[in-house]
Amino acid sequence: QVQLVESGGGLVQAGGSLRLTCTVSEHTGRRYTVGWFRQTPGKEREVIARISRVVDSTFYADDVKGRFTISTNYAWNMVYLQMNSLKPEDTAVYYCAMKYSDYFVFPPDYWGQGTQVTVSS
Repeated sequence: QVQLVESGGGLVQAGGSLRLTCTVSEHTGRRYTVGWFRQTPGKEREVIARISRVVDSTFYADDVKGRFTISTNYAWNMVYLQMNSLKPEDTAVYYCAMKYSDYFVFPPDYWGQGTQVTVSS
């Protein structure tokens, strides 16, 4: 059973940076995509970044493009989300998710438990 565990969330001032880490364990095979989603109260969970292992491609939502970077370690058991120039509207619960797909991450096969990111103005 694949397990995803997020870490690195917290409180930061606007303009600051945080790095989230998703630890991926018990995965099998190489054909999967990992993504970061976020959710605020009353809104649907949205994908903000994804990275595909086989296709070696990344995707970013428009409102994080140029500020956030998704990356992995060599073993692909750590997936990072570097978040720079944070804004109060980035405040959300951030989730890591994985799908056995060459490209897509939605709907995921597995979810992490989420980590809170709060950006103060």
